[in-house]
Amino acid sequence: MKIILFGATGMVGEGVLLEALRDASVEAVLVIGRRPCGIGHPKLTEIIHRDFYNYMSIEERLRGHDACLFCLGVTSLGKNEEDYRRLTYDLTMAAACAMEKQCPGMVFCYISGMGTDSTEKGKVMWARVKGKTENDIMRLGFKDAYAFRPGFIKPSPGQKRAFLAAKIIAPLYPLLHALVPKWVCTMQDLGRAMILVSAKGYERKVVECLDIEAIARS
Repeated sequence: MKIILFGATGMVGEGVLLEALRDASVEAVLVIGRRPCGIGHPKLTEIIHRDFYNYMSIEERLRGHDACLFCLGVTSLGKNEEDYRRLTYDLTMAAACAMEKQCPGMVFCYISGMGTDSTEKGKVMWARVKGKTENDIMRLGFKDAYAFRPGFIKPSPGQKRAFLAAKIIAPLYPLLHALVPKWVCTMQDLGRAMILVSAKGYERKVVECLDIEAIARS
């Protein structure tokens, strides 16, 4: 597979990128970001792109890819709904529409979040916005599209961009997994699951933590 990846300078994107680079089924990874991801690898190519709402200048370089792993996201803390929608829904849909235009036969995998509201009508602002983003991605003309909804993610060993809180909680992962397995997953499992779903598909379009572990172990 040839993969396009967004968000490589964040914790989730970095972790997924590392798994993609390790995976023998992945031939090439094109990272699109505003700044270099700081990782060097023969399979990796980067495009530094400033405007994440317009892809006309790089459209030709998007062609010929089999999957897009969209791991870019922001926190809703301190943001009103209009701002959060622009940074979440508008930004994601701009990328998804550009991908669909150039690679309609690709699989689009979107990192969403546990608790996302598929009805788009709930009281929690971020969950409504994420729900609309998921729904509208799936209405596009991709070969397939999936929403991944991890909860707590245990960072991979050696990750440089893991959140401090995630590093602190990571030693408790075995206990958390035993008590609340549907709320937690590892970064390795998340990355592997996204790659496997891109290659082989999955029976559900919304992929939760239990699904992530099952897919990664398959």
